[in-house]
Amino acid sequence: MAEEGKATAVNEEQAQDIERIKKRLDMFDERMDNVDSLISAAVERVMSRPVAISITCPHCGKKVEISIIGSHKPTG
Repeated sequence: MAEEGKATAVNEEQAQDIERIKKRLDMFDERMDNVDSLISAAVERVMSRPVAISITCPHCGKKVEISIIGSHKPTG
């Protein structure tokens, strides 16, 4: 009898843990969808015009410039 009570308690704890994990995964999935939407919007804007990124090396101090041009012809 006591063993059945322990087994039931363990099963209930496992079920609660599984539900918590499911909720956290759903929240994570929703956050990833939001990040995907933000990145997609940013990429759509970048594809319509050139972007230049300037980086300075922390070791030697040399400046590096990276230019990105999308598949659309730049206008203007």
